[in-house]
Amino acid sequence: MGDIVQFKRPKPSQLHKGNTLCRSGFHKWEVLNEKQFDVKQGKLITVYRCKRCGIAKSKAL
Repeated sequence: MGDIVQFKRPKPSQLHKGNTLCRSGFHKWEVLNEKQFDVKQGKLITVYRCKRCGIAKSKAL
């Protein structure tokens, strides 16, 4: 048998689940690359990515 396909439209609460916090500025950051060296700035860089929405940010040490 093949995969079961849902024909029901997802509710708006299911579509936007977890994104309302990120839109308000409350991201859930996790470390993606720790202590990566940036040649142009000459500093160590830590890259963070939000678990919910996928936005990435970097912070120089």
